[in-house]
Amino acid sequence: MNFPKTRNFSKANQYFISTLLIGVTAVICFFLVGFIGYRTVSLILLLSVSFNAILFDLLPVMLSALLSALILNFFFIPPILTFYIGTPEDGLTFLLYFVIALINGAFTYKIKEFERKTRDEEEKANAIRLYTTLLNSLSHELRTPIATIIGAIDTIKDHNSRLTESNKIELYSEIEVASLRLNRQVENLLNMSRLEAGFIQPQKDWCDINELISSVISTENIAANPHPIEFTPDESLPYFKLDGGLLEQILSNLIHNALQHTPEKTKIIIEATSSNTHCIIGISDNGNGFPPDEIGLVFNKFYRLKNTSGGGTGLGLSLVRGFAEVMGGEVNLNNQQGGGAKFTLKIPCEQSHNESHNMDEV
Repeated sequence: MNFPKTRNFSKANQYFISTLLIGVTAVICFFLVGFIGYRTVSLILLLSVSFNAILFDLLPVMLSALLSALILNFFFIPPILTFYIGTPEDGLTFLLYFVIALINGAFTYKIKEFERKTRDEEEKANAIRLYTTLLNSLSHELRTPIATIIGAIDTIKDHNSRLTESNKIELYSEIEVASLRLNRQVENLLNMSRLEAGFIQPQKDWCDINELISSVISTENIAANPHPIEFTPDESLPYFKLDGGLLEQILSNLIHNALQHTPEKTKIIIEATSSNTHCIIGISDNGNGFPPDEIGLVFNKFYRLKNTSGGGTGLGLSLVRGFAEVMGGEVNLNNQQGGGAKFTLKIPCEQSHNESHNMDEV
């Protein structure tokens, strides 16, 4: 439960609203007292004081406790419409109510304060952990490609005359790969910030899924030399109205994840289908799959699989889930019976009419 924002109200507003709540409760009870009795009314008023203690600061709560006791005496304890108390039993009831109302309001307020401080400390600890994790990740993921670029450039500058053309091409290739790796990490950080701030809104337009997937594969193939990627375009697929830019980033991160965390020569298979309401894309491999106890964690921000040397900041799959949810869709991960893993992406979207297209069920 989030800490109530009513604590941010001005003192005047807190006094007014807490008093109004007691007053409204008293009016309702006044018409019901003949059915429920004035002792039940005292319990209802105590509940109102407790509710005020959850919402407001201590002084408005104490005022509402005092006011509720006076209202109980004047309007409900016989004889009514007077502060006179007719019997010792009713006098004791009033005294106990007054003490309990004050203690109850104070205790409820203190409990909420303790919960707030505990929650603030937990959030601060989580923020520190995330900050530390991010720094640890970036210290490797950003410095490594930067060091590669600097090293390659220094080699070209210092030994340019002695380098063969094949040596230069190899160094240029290292610079290109390192630059793309660096750019990916920076983009992931920026996208995560935009995603958490709620700045990303889907921009829907008609999209050819076959063309989009082929484009992503051609981009990722720079780093995919030891990994064959299989995709057979399905010409019977309709056009889909969705955010092609977000979908491209989702596929890029999923393919890159497969390239980075599977053994060499692992086959990556991409399939695109549709249902009556969704665009469905599956990305599978015949690698080692995921540890079963970690499947539920891989989409968490900054999470990296245990005992893996693949690197990464742990943001790629978190962005995949975030982008999918922004488009109203979902992404699921399952290990395959024959080995390897499969990510299944489902995005709800409008489709162009195509009579030859055979619709499958989701």
